[in-house]
Amino acid sequence: MFNKSLKVDFYLQDTLTVAKQLLGKILVIQKNRILRSAKIVETEAYIGDHDPACHAYGKFTNRSSTLYEEGGTIYVYFIYGNHYCFNVVTEPKGKGCAVLIRAVEPVEGLDFMFKKRGKNIPLHNLTNGPGKMTQAMGIDESFNRKNLFTPSIYIFQPDYQSDFEIVTTTRIGINVGKEFPYRFYIKNNPFVSRK
Repeated sequence: MFNKSLKVDFYLQDTLTVAKQLLGKILVIQKNRILRSAKIVETEAYIGDHDPACHAYGKFTNRSSTLYEEGGTIYVYFIYGNHYCFNVVTEPKGKGCAVLIRAVEPVEGLDFMFKKRGKNIPLHNLTNGPGKMTQAMGIDESFNRKNLFTPSIYIFQPDYQSDFEIVTTTRIGINVGKEFPYRFYIKNNPFVSRK
């Protein structure tokens, strides 16, 4: 499936477009010979030039430097001292924008995901949040600054995708920039973090 992965032009689009178009796409990770994949069902956009919730807003730091790479770069950071967040950098190099993958619907590798999250976790609660998703998929800081154009991690458009409605709303879990309607999710999908 790697030959069907999204090309760099997809990620060079404006961030809000990418955030919406990532819905329904499949994130694939193959590490240590273990394959896991999941459908992206919820995203949030972060735009550095005007968005105070974006790590690139008003500053350039070692952590935020990844956001200034070319679209298709992976930005992973540690938050609240206990989990990772997985972001896809967007737009041309130097822009400081990204899309947070907030929730996914498991497709392959359920045994691996339950091992990571706990075997008694209800299925709908396995990947319905950014920290849950990264834990289940085995994503950590080693993914930071890699890109989505390798056989080990990529995103592709499935051959068949059922129609769905996109819900647009404000972002959650942030203290600033809460007014921007930059959160998108697939309506009625049970793996969305919060309706």
